[in-house]
Order: sequence, then structure tokens, then C-alpha cells
Amino acid sequence: MRAPADVIPFREAVRAWFLISLQTFGGPAGQIAVMQHTLVEEKRWIGQQRFNHALNYCMLLPGPEAQQLAIYVGWLLNGTRGGLVAGTLFVLPGMLALLALSVVYLLWQDTTVVTALFAGIAPAVLAIVAQAVIRVGKRSLTHPLFVAVAVAAFLALALFGVPFPLVIAVAALVGWTVHKLAPHALKSGNGNGGDGGPAPLIPDDALHHAQPSRRSAGKILAVGLAAWWLPVAAVVLLFGTDSVLTTQGLFFSGTALVTFGGAYAVLAFVAQRAVETYAWLSPGEMVRGLALAESTPGPLIMVVQFVAFLGAYRDPGALDPWAAAVLGALVTTWVTFAPCFLFIFLGAPYVERLRHNAAISAALTGITASVVGVIANLALYFAEHTLFAKTFTWTWGPLNVQLPEPGTVSPVALGITVAALAMTFVLRWPMLRILAICAALGLATVLL
Repeated sequence: MRAPADVIPFREAVRAWFLISLQTFGGPAGQIAVMQHTLVEEKRWIGQQRFNHALNYCMLLPGPEAQQLAIYVGWLLNGTRGGLVAGTLFVLPGMLALLALSVVYLLWQDTTVVTALFAGIAPAVLAIVAQAVIRVGKRSLTHPLFVAVAVAAFLALALFGVPFPLVIAVAALVGWTVHKLAPHALKSGNGNGGDGGPAPLIPDDALHHAQPSRRSAGKILAVGLAAWWLPVAAVVLLFGTDSVLTTQGLFFSGTALVTFGGAYAVLAFVAQRAVETYAWLSPGEMVRGLALAESTPGPLIMVVQFVAFLGAYRDPGALDPWAAAVLGALVTTWVTFAPCFLFIFLGAPYVERLRHNAAISAALTGITASVVGVIANLALYFAEHTLFAKTFTWTWGPLNVQLPEPGTVSPVALGITVAALAMTFVLRWPMLRILAICAALGLATVLL
């Protein structure tokens, strides 16, 4: 946490992470796109391969990979305090926004205006995601083989419903095999983006100054586990083992360890337990909570905060319902995201040393290619749920495809999407301006 270790002034980094946090709409695809544009292309703080290497590690971890990527890059730029700030700011705006929307929902049970406001933002997110696929693809798919890996990953996820961990594992195996059989295919570019711009502050071939050691890892593990579990222990001591707050703290702590493949991979499990087992909310409310989480900045897994808020409000025990709701939301948010800091601070020093291990780097390069297909699949998912009111699952043999119902297309969403794409790719306006304009267009659909 010493200032001399800062790659950039800490105050400048905080300002940059705050601006990034306001643009983290659209799930991991949009969030990764925003960080890529800001950190790699615009500010030139980190090289493209270094960015990809960090992303590959985060894709292997449970939890929201985009937030973990922010923690990793923040750690590279400003050490431990940089990672703490980057990870916290990544979550904070969405947490506050969803907390406010949860209060609005319980007070009025009608979020028409709010939903319309965010319905305008959703098409802008499509533009962010489309931009992500193009940009990440251009810089990562440097060989026809990697293009094939990206296409295969997309088809496996979109058409056959292959589990996300299996897609990543196969991509890593392909990268390792290519290294053994045709290592020349992995050599490309100058490693710093290849776009002729100035060299990044953190080049791709430099080692981080932090030296991994058992002593350092032991300290990080002790502090991380204490920070993660002490709030849960306090809830158990204060409110007892039968409290809904205790149940939520333990349940979502366990969920944080199995969220491989992003929020979509675990939401079905969370919805089933929250609705059928614990009866914290109804199926319709789970859907509305997911819509609100998709429309606010930050990771989509933030929907668990909405689930906990409603569950604690309706079963407050001896507490005031509003106090229980807020406390449940905060405890759930804490146990969901605190492990991310532990995973990065514990593993990043070791992962940095693996960048010069040719075999492991090759495996991670394969994962980089598959990430393009993963982002494209997320883009397809988001497009279907933004432009159409209903979707259905079509199954034929091994095929398992989610398709939109053509008759449910939203003309308003389609129109705003076209405008957002024009502002992004033709006018090349800043993303914050595009988000503001699209939000205003969405609100205008209600007012007019």
C-alpha cells in the first residue's frame, strides 16, 4: 500500500475507477468492454496481453469475473489499496441503485417509470456488448485457429448448452496442444496492442514487483477469511441460528463458491432455493429483480441483494422490517463479493509469475480465444431479452437453443438500439453520453 509502488497517481486511479463504475451495465460483456476501452486503449495503462492474462485467470474463478478483473488491474496499478478501491467502486453504484429500487418496489409495487428509464439503458448496453465482441476479437484472435476456438465456444454455449467450465477447459487444452505441436501460431504482434499507439505503462513483458511467498499468502488468507466470515459470525451471535439473516449469510456464502461461468450459470439454482425452499419471494418477483439487476450498473449477481432484501423484510424476526431488509441486503452483498478480493490478492502474485511459463501461457491464450465466444453468447442472450418480450427453448436432439418469439419484438427497444449503435459506431460518442441519451429516450416512452 506504499505510494512509491503506484504506477499512476492514486487519486487519478480512483477517479478513473469511479467513472468506469458508472458505465458497468450489461453484465460481464459490457463491463469487460468498458475496462478494455478505458484502461487498454484510451489511457494506455496496461498492455492488451497483460489485460487478457488477468482476464483468463478471473474466468477460472468462481464469482463475477469482471469485478475480479477490476481488482486484479487495480492491484497491478496501485497495489493492495488499488485493488480494494477498484473492486469496491465496481460494486458500490449498483448496490446503492438496487437498494433504492428495492425500497421503491416494496413501497409502491410499481416500478413502471424506473423500468422505462432503465429500458432505455438496455439498448445502449447492446452497443457496448457489440463493441466488446469486435474489440476483444480483433486483439485476441490473431490466428485462424483461435477464430475457430471462439466460434466453437459460441456454438457450444448457444446451441448445445455445454457447461461453461467444460468450454474453458477444452479451450485451455487446445491452447496447450497448439504450443506443443505448432508453437509459432502463438507468436503475434508486439504484445502491447499493435495499434501504433504509445506503449502502456504496464507492458506485457514486465514482472510485477510482488514476490509470492507462503508467509505473504498465509497473511492474506487469514485476513481475507476473517473479513469474509466475521460479519456472518456477528449475525449468528446477535440474531441466532434461526434468523433469516443467518440463513441468508450462510446460503449466499456457499453460493459465492459455486458461481463458475458467471451469474447466469447460478441464477437458476438461486431462484429455485429462494422461491421454493425459503419462500423469500415469488417467481414473478425473481424475474422483476433480475430485470432491475440487469438495468443497474455492476455485476448481474447483484440480484441476490434484491432477493435478500425482500426475504428479510417479510421475515424480520424481532427487528423492524426495514432494518432487517437493509441488513439482509448488506450482509448478502458482503458475502457475495468479499471472496473476490481474497481470490485475487492470494492468487495474483503467483499468476503473474506464470506469464513466462510457455505451456501455461499457451493454455491461457486458448481461454482468451474462447472468451470472445463467451462474450458473443452473452451478447446474443442480452439482445434476445432486450428486443423481445418473450423467448422459448427449442430442443432437438443435442441442440438446446433459446429463441425469441418474433411477435413480441419491442419497436421502442429496437429503435433505441439502432440509435445507440449509430452513436457508438458512427458518431463515436462517449459511452456516458450514450447511456444518458438512451435513458432519456426510455423515460420519454412513458411520459409521451
